[in-house]
Amino acid sequence: MAYAIDMHCDTLMTTFYEHGADSDFFDIPSQNLDVKRMMAGKTMAEFMAIFFPPEQYYTDVMHIEPVPYDTHIANCIKVMNNTLERYPDLVKQAYNSEDIERNFRDGKISLVLTMEDGVAVQGDMRRLDAFYELGVRAMTLTWNFENCFGAPNSKDPIIMNKGLTNFGREAVRHMQDIGMLVDVSHVSDGVFWDVCRQAKVPFVATHSNSRALCDHTRNMTDDMIRALAEKGGCMGLNIAPQFLDDTPGNKESRIRDLVAMARHEKEVGGIGVVAVGTDFDGTTGHLELNGPDKMPMLCDALIRDGFTADEVDLIMYGNVLRVLKEAVK
Repeated sequence: MAYAIDMHCDTLMTTFYEHGADSDFFDIPSQNLDVKRMMAGKTMAEFMAIFFPPEQYYTDVMHIEPVPYDTHIANCIKVMNNTLERYPDLVKQAYNSEDIERNFRDGKISLVLTMEDGVAVQGDMRRLDAFYELGVRAMTLTWNFENCFGAPNSKDPIIMNKGLTNFGREAVRHMQDIGMLVDVSHVSDGVFWDVCRQAKVPFVATHSNSRALCDHTRNMTDDMIRALAEKGGCMGLNIAPQFLDDTPGNKESRIRDLVAMARHEKEVGGIGVVAVGTDFDGTTGHLELNGPDKMPMLCDALIRDGFTADEVDLIMYGNVLRVLKEAVK
């Protein structure tokens, strides 16, 4: 069974808002991801995203007043640090591929801090540098709203065709210079192609699937998959039902659909473009792959579908390690 590097989860936010400032995510049965299940699933590394909820999410879902970006960042990092400090024999923070490999040799799971949505940068390059100093090693440029980087995915073709802002173009260049991974999940098609045109090192779509198999604006067209592969990047298989099966009202996330995505992405872009980015604790529905302890089921399903053991290793961790070696300092 292959070890796994998962490029996206929202566990930091959900742990803090459900369990408070003194919490950690060693054992939380109500969530998708915790340390116990990462150990059971042979997780090599987990990308821990700081996601910025829109105001409506605070009021309608969490029933609390919105907090400033920096307060929210501090809350999420507190949860991660609690976990690192309480279980130092099991987990350790990683900043690059060398850290991940060293931690793996030491029998520890690597936690990589990331950000989902560049909104907190607020058009200030100094804030981008400050986030890097905090340990952030990947940033999803947008979520589902326009920000200082550019436009999000949208059913509105005008928005979908918008590209990077002037600041966004400068910021993407700067991210690649300092060694922060550029993530194009959630962005508009226009932003994707702008990033692709100026990328000097590989970039990623941490948690996006194929639009040819599931016609959702969050997914990537075959042309995008080919372009991402040509740039040396990879894309993470996302478990969200709406990104796997566009049947109206679908709430089912099936491993066979993840395998079909992997097969199609391999056929279009080659095996080097396929990776894992589950979106644990960031999606709802009936999830067959509902935690890292279920990763062996995905590995077995890939093998049954005809993927070789070497190809499964690349999907589960090898491709992400390669990208990190080339793009993250």
